[in-house]
Amino acid sequence: MRTKVKGSELKAAAYAGTYVVALAWDTHNGKAPTRPDLLGFGIERTEFDVAGAEVERYWLRGIKRFQNKHEELPPGTLVSTAEHPVQGFQWADYTAKSGTRYRYRIVPIHGTVKNPKPDDAAAVELEVTCELEGDQLTDPNDTAVRHDVFFNRGVIGSQAYARKFENREPDPDNPRSPEMQWLSRGLFEALVRFIGLAGDGMGLRAALYEFHYQPVANAFTKAIEAGADVKIVYDAASSYKTDNEATIDASGLRDHDAVIGRTVSEGIRHNKFIVLLKGDTPIAVWTGSTNVSAGGIFGHSNVGHIVWDEDVAAKYLDYWQRLADNLTPTKLRPHNQTATPVPTGKPPKRSVTPLFSARDGKDENTTLQWYADRLAEAREVSCTTFAFNIDDTFQQVLSQDNDVIRYIVKDDPLGETESIGNDRDVIFAAGAYLDRDALSNFLQERSNPLNRNRYIHNKFMLIDPLSDDPLVITGSANFSKPSQRINDENMLVIRGDTRVADIYFGEYLRVFDHHYARYIVRLLSDAGRSDPDAGYLKPRAADWVPAHFNPNSYKSKRRKYFASPKK
Repeated sequence: MRTKVKGSELKAAAYAGTYVVALAWDTHNGKAPTRPDLLGFGIERTEFDVAGAEVERYWLRGIKRFQNKHEELPPGTLVSTAEHPVQGFQWADYTAKSGTRYRYRIVPIHGTVKNPKPDDAAAVELEVTCELEGDQLTDPNDTAVRHDVFFNRGVIGSQAYARKFENREPDPDNPRSPEMQWLSRGLFEALVRFIGLAGDGMGLRAALYEFHYQPVANAFTKAIEAGADVKIVYDAASSYKTDNEATIDASGLRDHDAVIGRTVSEGIRHNKFIVLLKGDTPIAVWTGSTNVSAGGIFGHSNVGHIVWDEDVAAKYLDYWQRLADNLTPTKLRPHNQTATPVPTGKPPKRSVTPLFSARDGKDENTTLQWYADRLAEAREVSCTTFAFNIDDTFQQVLSQDNDVIRYIVKDDPLGETESIGNDRDVIFAAGAYLDRDALSNFLQERSNPLNRNRYIHNKFMLIDPLSDDPLVITGSANFSKPSQRINDENMLVIRGDTRVADIYFGEYLRVFDHHYARYIVRLLSDAGRSDPDAGYLKPRAADWVPAHFNPNSYKSKRRKYFASPKK
């Protein structure tokens, strides 16, 4: 859900996903505030219950504070934005709850560090309701495709985990432990719940790359015991084969004749989808980037995405059958190209378009170029994840100089063969965590023990997500040439669904902002220019306001694009 308002001096916008509310604001005329004693902006949040009664009201808290105020607080302590305000024009509430209505009041804070004064007359307030985890059908005549989207936390190396769990080692064998539940953030629960929908007279058809998290395998067995017809195509050709088959045997799935080993050795068998059937009719599909492993569900950043649509699910079911028949990439390509052709230009408005791999010839680049062309069409904002390498097809687009803010988050720093040009509107972050004494007032964070690539595993792209016609591209493929030419992969191209875009955008901001600060700290440290005091707020407006109104700064563009995006 999104909303925009105008107050007496400020205008503001809110974009609410399921667990994130992104806030943006600007002055009416787009000019810099003139008061030299502007310390920043406080944000007050009021929560309401379903009856509309006020549950609680408080100033949102952050970790950045003034250096010479509240010095007695231990590192990692959250402080009120009324005392230590936001020095910028964008903020995100990462503590919001699904389906809950909130009122946010954005208030200029003037005065001095020791004596801040809220300017209530200049405040702007707006109300927004977070999306439900499940996309509820409220109008029986509405034919729009429904989506349920679940992101895990994906940031074990964080101040929140350090505060809450003192950096304890998570126990992957106990998904109900407090640490694992926090890391899952509902992803594990949603996956098991989706499998559990299949009872007597229903069925499941799954294609899984990594299939070695025992509790999920056991959930499939329970579905069989409840009367469901279950068949799982699993990777039986890579190094995961041993763990996959040990998990299968421990769950009893082989005894139920429920598994089919996919032994094609060219490429990788990289899918992570499950089709739900009612009788013989496919009704929904679970897809996304999440492998059925402890690391996939609880470790690095991932998404599970349910599409409730018979046409989309039917395409996945047909694709599943081709995989079950153990077709090679050469034999898959013509079928996948016919079943899910690349659109000519943008897909139709209000549409969901699946794209299955293998699809492109060994020397072709049709689909990857199509993705890159969509990225090049962004007018104001794009957001892209790269779990591994940035293909040169995308490097060419990202290297172009323009006024589009192009966010990139990648699991690791840029490699020697990777270049994203010199445009300062291309904002890059690589996965990182804070080591001991990296920043004053911050706790030491821990590494991720559950994965080899520790931070980013998502594979999605957002094109103008704040517009009225956003494009979301999401699925299993790593935006690489092998992912289109020889791998088993699936992607969804979703156009015009602002609900889906709001959820993905909020989660992207959460992960990007988290890693961006840590990546910059690491860069400075590696260059011998680390500054432990860099995490403190600035005492004078002149030290932070100008960057947000410098037309050559991405911060200025972000202020305008987020608060007043083009339709």
